[in-house]
Amino acid sequence: MQQKTTSLIIIFCTIVLSVFGCVMVYSASKYSATINYGDQFFYLKKQIFGIIIGFIGLIITRFINNRVYKKFYWIFYIVGVVMLLLVFIPGLSRTSYGATRWIGIGSFTIQPSEIAKFCLVFFLAGFLSDGDKLASSKNIILSLALGGLYCLLIMLEPNMSITMCVAFTLIFMLFIGGMRLKVFALLTIPAILLVVVLILIEPYRLNRIVAFLDPWKNPLDEGYQLIQSLYAIGSGGVWGVGLFNSRQAELFLPFSESDFIFSIIAEELGFVGASLVICVFIVLIVSIFKVGMRANNKFSAMTCFGIGAIISIQVILNIAVVTGSIPPTGLPLPFISAGSTSLFVFLSAIGVVLNVDKLTRQEAKQLIFTTTKPNKKFKIN
Repeated sequence: MQQKTTSLIIIFCTIVLSVFGCVMVYSASKYSATINYGDQFFYLKKQIFGIIIGFIGLIITRFINNRVYKKFYWIFYIVGVVMLLLVFIPGLSRTSYGATRWIGIGSFTIQPSEIAKFCLVFFLAGFLSDGDKLASSKNIILSLALGGLYCLLIMLEPNMSITMCVAFTLIFMLFIGGMRLKVFALLTIPAILLVVVLILIEPYRLNRIVAFLDPWKNPLDEGYQLIQSLYAIGSGGVWGVGLFNSRQAELFLPFSESDFIFSIIAEELGFVGASLVICVFIVLIVSIFKVGMRANNKFSAMTCFGIGAIISIQVILNIAVVTGSIPPTGLPLPFISAGSTSLFVFLSAIGVVLNVDKLTRQEAKQLIFTTTKPNKKFKIN
């Protein structure tokens, strides 16, 4: 019964966050959508479409036996690489604000990196679940190299935020997969050095660091977005200015419906509302990890841990950015930020977790039935 409750909690949290996301996307975008597209519901319609296809994906993955994915974990890896390469094909790729992160035909676009990070989770879960792979230095290097290729391709878009998410997920899954603590600690040094190098080789990233340290030094350029975000959060106070009453959403805060939607949440619903959103995320993530800990096989467990890691890392990084805790980097808030691709992959991933929980409960029932089968030597009253 307790295990079934976990699935119900996951479903409840997912629905709450998705529906709440629709409300906040509308609130954060109605003004800009009216100005730019002549339709205040422009972003809301796209968000609803994303939720519909996302829940279709959730239902489908809910009924696919999770262990089937293990047979094709190398296929998942190849698909992820191919999708990341597609963004560099002229005519197929789409560029916005100097970054080529999308592919599309006509008005239909998807963001391959959103799909690729989950492909990497399936690959690592399959690769690391075959015996004690990480007892060998060769397999550790191979895992890092294969995961590093994903990071390289995403960085070339460029998209440092998703690169960080993939890198953190890679290290986390290696650690969960059995990598020794000493090796894990040694990996942090080159990882930190790599981040420093990536910042230094691109001037705009260095400018973001400067803006993070003192956004008021250049308030109309690099520091503008962070300042407006802090204004939004500060204006919200304890209880907020009220739903649909955001001032910063009126073209003051860029990307208010996507990467900086949490700022609008804090402005309209205040500290209390923002805290409740964080609590729902915490309950969802803890529940996903619980499913992973109860799983009857290593592949299923690592799949859940990887999905939980991606959600938690993105939530932490997104909130840290909008509150000025780390340098600005674009990363959507799972289930809430505008974006059909993100909604589809996250909701489909929840379906995978629900399937793991279902299989675990079914196998537990079978085990109980087998172990409690009456012995013919004893009389049953």
